[in-house]
Amino acid sequence: MPRGNPGVGRNYIKTSMLMAFLIAVLAIGGSVWGGHQGMLLFGSIGLVFNFASYWFSDRIALMMHRAQEVSREQLPQVYDIVERLARKAGLPMPRVYVIPSETPNAFATGRNPSHAAVAVTQGILRILDPRQLEGVLAHELTHVRNRDILISTIAAAVAGLISSLGHAIQWGAMLGGFSRRDDDRGGSVIEMLAWAILAPLIALVVQLAVSRSREFAADAGGAELVGDPEPLAEALLALERGNEALPYQYGGPATAHLFIVNPLSGVGGKMLSLFSTHPPVEERVRRLREMRRGVRYA
Repeated sequence: MPRGNPGVGRNYIKTSMLMAFLIAVLAIGGSVWGGHQGMLLFGSIGLVFNFASYWFSDRIALMMHRAQEVSREQLPQVYDIVERLARKAGLPMPRVYVIPSETPNAFATGRNPSHAAVAVTQGILRILDPRQLEGVLAHELTHVRNRDILISTIAAAVAGLISSLGHAIQWGAMLGGFSRRDDDRGGSVIEMLAWAILAPLIALVVQLAVSRSREFAADAGGAELVGDPEPLAEALLALERGNEALPYQYGGPATAHLFIVNPLSGVGGKMLSLFSTHPPVEERVRRLREMRRGVRYA
């Protein structure tokens, strides 16, 4: 059994809890927005969104990042590496996408290995050598093998929707579009402003619910898949420098956790590192290089 598979069941439980959490948050937000009718409306939206996010979350994530599917003829180097690694990992061949961005990064998405996709930016193809690129793609395929991609993709969609709800309520309160009526328990302006502040924080908590430990596990699995941890270690350092110099322009914070390194590491400085969905690159590199000396982590 491939390493990491014992966590597959836990990922499905987390996904179910995340979906239930979304319905609850939307119902509460709907109540603030429009009383009982708003609660029913937004609760129903949550049910529909859960269905759509499960079946179409990969397409949504790829569309958010303007990713375009490519064939072997269009991108033979990446396609060949992914095909070889997928065969070695015992996985179906995922679809391959390219994101039109010079920021070097990559992510995997999909609800299961049979519906997986791997996306790389144009920038990562320019700065990494083939061996480093292989390490990155092995990391992403480990996420696919460990079933990390379902909860990661749904978390991105959920965080984005909750943030959008907060912005909508904020604008409604600012424009005076909501008022308390005696026959409806709609929220007051103060309640709506409070919700507008809380919604982005809730979205952040949703992102952080995607454990940082999954990145360590994917690093270790990717290194084992390649047979050498050094290429991935070198790639992580190069990617961090690239993202600090040129922050990613698509998707926003809601989808930052999808990527192999934080695409917004150059935004906000080191103070935001406490809220990062990624463990520090220095720690990841240290662990990878200690693999060569036989150091194991739980």
